[in-house]
Amino acid sequence: MTPVSHEQSNSALLTIENIYLIIGFVVMFLVLKTLQDTQHPKRFSTALFWFLFGSVFVFGDASIALIGEQLTYLWVGVAVIVIALLAGLNLVAMGHYQLPEEKAKQQDAERFGNKLFIPALMIPVVTVVCTLILGDLTLAQWYLFDQQHVTLSALTLACGLALLASWKITGGTPVQALSESRRLVDSIGWAAILPQMLAMLGGVFIVANTGTAIQDLVTLFISPDNRFMLVALYCVGMALFTMVMGNAFAAFPVMTAGVALPFLIQGHDANPAALVAIGMYSGYCGTLMTPMAANFNIVPAALLDLEDKYQVIKVQIPTALTLLLINILLMYGVIF
Repeated sequence: MTPVSHEQSNSALLTIENIYLIIGFVVMFLVLKTLQDTQHPKRFSTALFWFLFGSVFVFGDASIALIGEQLTYLWVGVAVIVIALLAGLNLVAMGHYQLPEEKAKQQDAERFGNKLFIPALMIPVVTVVCTLILGDLTLAQWYLFDQQHVTLSALTLACGLALLASWKITGGTPVQALSESRRLVDSIGWAAILPQMLAMLGGVFIVANTGTAIQDLVTLFISPDNRFMLVALYCVGMALFTMVMGNAFAAFPVMTAGVALPFLIQGHDANPAALVAIGMYSGYCGTLMTPMAANFNIVPAALLDLEDKYQVIKVQIPTALTLLLINILLMYGVIF
């Protein structure tokens, strides 16, 4: 390790801007392959969907420099609305892909065996090692990883190394890997970008002071002295808000500011640590029951080629409701 001055602390080889560009160029490759697919049933609308998404990554910083922040924000906002309309009108679809025959796939599976798991296992292992051990590594007075986004930078490097390992093991090509990524992304569809969109939605709710509005609404229907109803409302609210937003982390600040903090922590001296821990767990119950949590519920169904894309959710609902009830009783029993 070599010392780096404070002025150099933001200088890195793998910056967040570079990561955005990599994502953008990969998405633009998918756009090009979609346009080349003459058998695609919704070629142009699907290409437009991915172009709008990828353009934010490729042109975002350049747009701010050229036309300013306000116009860039306006352009991105319009792009998000168009993306939502394309998905909502079912104008994003799968295309035509050159897939190997089942016999060939079976032969490859037998030939490679468990070596196919090596690239997949490399991603979490390399990410953890780089984050915990090599996070502040410097090369010629430059940090290797963006110091404000060490984990994301390490994840990017891990994916790159896993891709190299995949080429070595299978003998494939970069173009083949990108083409297969198009098939995988198309099978997931609009749900692939849902986490990013929901993260923006969470920010909008926070700026709009939604927590304060919820606080005012609670006082209309529930007595501030009714501990059990406040606990039940917080747990159920976390689950429902998570179902709407697709992410318990996005629901947490809204419900905690609206219910937990004013009524339970300040009003009844509840234990904050136990309260928020069980509250997050209640939010995860909502994660099990919503298609908005696409990376948990829709992506697995697409990867497993299930005929019913909501089958994962249907199986999880009884478990989620049982856990939610247990969380309500557990929270009421331990936080006071």
